[in-house]
Formats: sequence, structure tokens, C-alpha cells
Amino acid sequence: MALIEVNSFEEAMPTAGYAYAILNDSNYGLSSSVYTRDINRAFTAMRDIEAGITYINGPTIGAEVHLPFGGVKQTGNGHREAGTTAMDVFTEWKSVYVDFSGSLQRAQIDNRS
Repeated sequence: MALIEVNSFEEAMPTAGYAYAILNDSNYGLSSSVYTRDINRAFTAMRDIEAGITYINGPTIGAEVHLPFGGVKQTGNGHREAGTTAMDVFTEWKSVYVDFSGSLQRAQIDNRS
């Protein structure tokens, strides 16, 4: 775990006017956590933090199996695991239609009698 202490929210966030914010200056971006009572700061953090998952007022436990999970930068490998997104990553989709009627079916656009 990496913990970066900052003196203010403005010092950490990239939109605060600093040349290069501390928060996104890291080579890693698996998960992040911000503690604040200010809802505007919470939404700024959600929007601007470069991480695979961001927690607001909660620890970065990484146990959200129902959500797509994966990092960015040097902690990412290009796809998200967990949740329904994992189905797209680890499977190949194929559509199949089976007609058990035993007769030749007309096309839906063929409306001649």
C-alpha cells in the first residue's frame, strides 16, 4: 500500500491549478480513496483521479466483486476483471438459433402467402 500525505485537497487534485498534482503523478492507479465531508470535492475526486476504482470516505479494500476491477498506468493490463465485465474479457460471444419445427421457415420479411 502506498500512502501519500498532502497538506490540502488542492495540492492533491489535478484540477486545482498546480502544475502537476501529486495525486496523478504516481505510476500506479489500481485503487484510491479520498476522505472528505465536501460533496463537491468528492465529485471532483471521482472525476479526476486516475485509478481503476475510487472510494469516497471508505478504505480501498478491492473486494467489490460485483464491479469491474482493474488498474490503470503500470497497474493495469488493459481490461477489467470481476462483475459482468469479466464475461467479455474471458469469453467469446456466439449467437445460436435452433429451430425444432422440422419445416423450412420463411424469412420474417417474406409476407407472401
